[in-house]
Amino acid sequence: MTTTDAGTELLALKSKQGRLALATLVTGSGIAMLDGTVVNIAVRTIGADLDASLAQLQWVLNGYLLALASLVLVGSSLGDRHGRKRIYLYGIAGFGLASIACAFAQDPAQLIVFRVVQGVAAAMLTPGALALIQSSFRPEDRPAAIGAWAGYSGVATAIGPFLGGFLVENLSWRWIFAINVPLCVLVIWLSRCVPESRDEEDNDDFDWAGAVLGTVTLGVLTYLLTSWRDLPVGLALGAAVLTVAAAAGFVMRERQPGAMVPMELFSSRVFTAANLMTFLVYGALGAVIFFLVLQLQVTSGYTPLEAGISTLPITIAMLLFSSRSAAMAARIGPRLPMTVGPLLCAAGVTLLAFVGSEASYVAHVLPGMVLFAAGLTTLVSPLTTAVLAAAPDRHAGVASGVNNAVARAGSLLAVAALPAVVGLMGGDYQDPSVLDGPYLRGQLVSAGLLAAGGIVSWFGLRDVPHPASGAGSGAGSDADAYDDAEPYDDEDWDEEDDPAFDDEDEAFDPEPRD
Repeated sequence: MTTTDAGTELLALKSKQGRLALATLVTGSGIAMLDGTVVNIAVRTIGADLDASLAQLQWVLNGYLLALASLVLVGSSLGDRHGRKRIYLYGIAGFGLASIACAFAQDPAQLIVFRVVQGVAAAMLTPGALALIQSSFRPEDRPAAIGAWAGYSGVATAIGPFLGGFLVENLSWRWIFAINVPLCVLVIWLSRCVPESRDEEDNDDFDWAGAVLGTVTLGVLTYLLTSWRDLPVGLALGAAVLTVAAAAGFVMRERQPGAMVPMELFSSRVFTAANLMTFLVYGALGAVIFFLVLQLQVTSGYTPLEAGISTLPITIAMLLFSSRSAAMAARIGPRLPMTVGPLLCAAGVTLLAFVGSEASYVAHVLPGMVLFAAGLTTLVSPLTTAVLAAAPDRHAGVASGVNNAVARAGSLLAVAALPAVVGLMGGDYQDPSVLDGPYLRGQLVSAGLLAAGGIVSWFGLRDVPHPASGAGSGAGSDADAYDDAEPYDDEDWDEEDDPAFDDEDEAFDPEPRD
């Protein structure tokens, strides 16, 4: 079972300590998510300042995502074994130091190396935040806490382009990294409010073989997708064979006792479907932002700040409606919002695909951005809740780690592969006449991935149980018990009459209904 330190009671969300603990965990994971998008807006400026090629700029993004995706399962496993708060704080401290190094990088190679170190630190802190929420708060408060974490972390992701544009235009691209340092110090200072927890039933040795095989699989695959056009045929084939062999070895190893990723988690249809949807949707999201900020600056003539401001509807929607989305999903279940959300995103991206030269923000960018923001707000909180509810509490860390790894791997592979697939190579990203066609194709492919994510949710999340049924709460339940519990009732509901929604603070109040 999962335990907190001796003598530590589970936290009430509306208590002072509960609010401070949630703020600490939201801020820490938000820093890592912010750096996944804030750099997008600065890639053109970084390329000009450091004389970087498109491949090098891809690695500035992908080096971070690769380390995060490859090692997030290692971070979650270390947290479950040695203390989630401890590993979380190690990650925060490492992230702050790596951010300083990124801010002082003098050439593309240095920046790529320091971004990889940032990703390693992010892999330690990202799964720990969500696992600490699951293990630190009372069961009745967890849906609200998870919804708040998902919503505000989504804001951190969405605000990245806006913040990046402001810093690049008014200060320097180096400030997008330097700004992390005071935030990391704040998280470490506030962390005294967060209780420690670990998985006391896990006495196996650490799964080093699984960690190495997983890292090799993602690392070699990313290298192959990014550089295949420049590789000799023999080297490319060798890399492909190594990727397949490492992936097969990883799956075989994780079927053995002491695995870093217990395969019984995937016996839950809900857990499997939610993670497949995550891979498709987050892959598309990574590509959408990457292409959009380039197109707005290179082809449409926007400044970095104007390109960043263009994404502001996402931030506003996440701030205003994330808690309402969490409350609605807790009432009607995640299936409908996790189906409608990606479809709304797909519609928005389809509109954004036709942004071209001299595009008017109000006429050509805003409509698609509003639809995209509405879809993202609809799907984020239910997705996180569904993933954690489908796993026992003792596997909270690894379940969070799996979902984070899947999300980062989706973004990583999309950013690595799509530019070449749609015909964007070398220094093409600086030429408006060349960028326009690949941009259109890239956004349409992303819209297709988003629509596929909605379809997966509709067919994969049937008969999802109400949280009050206890399935997936971790009290000795198996992961697949989630599939057997009583399904949601899809009857109409009125927000004002539903005691699960508290208008005073717009937060989900998980008092069970009669």
